[in-house]
Amino acid sequence: MFKLGNENRQIRTAKNTPIIKKKLKKGILAEANNDGTIFVSPKLKEGSKKYKKTIAHELQHMNDMESGRANYGDNHVEWEGKIFPRKNGYIYGPNGCLPEGDPKHPWEAVALKAEKKVK
Repeated sequence: MFKLGNENRQIRTAKNTPIIKKKLKKGILAEANNDGTIFVSPKLKEGSKKYKKTIAHELQHMNDMESGRANYGDNHVEWEGKIFPRKNGYIYGPNGCLPEGDPKHPWEAVALKAEKKVK
């Protein structure tokens, strides 16, 4: 367990990922966190197709972090062993400087494929 701000959280795997409803920045539906949790906007209706696709997307990010394929910090994203700077909502990734969440980032493309598996 480690301390994050005033919260104590356990490190978890994607198989037992807690999903926590939390107000997120405008335009963000969910976030996968390094501590093994997923934050999801309370605006998403639980059980809806959009909710299921969003969770599948974030679980893919969790699986990628758990396997070591991906990692992130406040100022970087790591993908397949390469570190890409992030600043002011942009990531200077392998496909150029793109906004966070852009489907042209390879880690987002993988997560979008996971969404497509949801029926």
